[in-house]
Amino acid sequence: MRFNQFGLAFDYPDNWSVDTDDSAGRRAAVTVYSPEGAFWSVSAHAPGGEPETLANAVVAQMRKEYRDLDSAPARDTVDGQPLPGFDLNFYCLDLTNTAAVRTLSTPSAIYLFFCQAEDREWDRISHVFAAMTASFVAAIDAT
Repeated sequence: MRFNQFGLAFDYPDNWSVDTDDSAGRRAAVTVYSPEGAFWSVSAHAPGGEPETLANAVVAQMRKEYRDLDSAPARDTVDGQPLPGFDLNFYCLDLTNTAAVRTLSTPSAIYLFFCQAEDREWDRISHVFAAMTASFVAAIDAT
């Protein structure tokens, strides 16, 4: 499937569900959920700030919710675009979970990506998260 609203465009699996938030027409956020409960989200933020500030805020919020959160700086490169952020590991309902937060800075916005899954599901679908992010970056590059 193809999502293309609010200036955000990306591909996602047919059997995943989409939830949107258009923040009064200014900046949008979209979350896509797998049938098993994993999710991938992207949100747009005003340009000109520091992407690291957004990523650090996500880690700080996660740390408030999950005392035993482990975080490590991480960086992906998609189509030549750097996506700095963090990899996170934590326990939720006695299950181990993995999450990733990445940022992409462009002249028009700073994009924040966040994905999370229980570890057994993460092993099966982390490549889907990567493909969704890559399709988003490709759409940004095409504009």
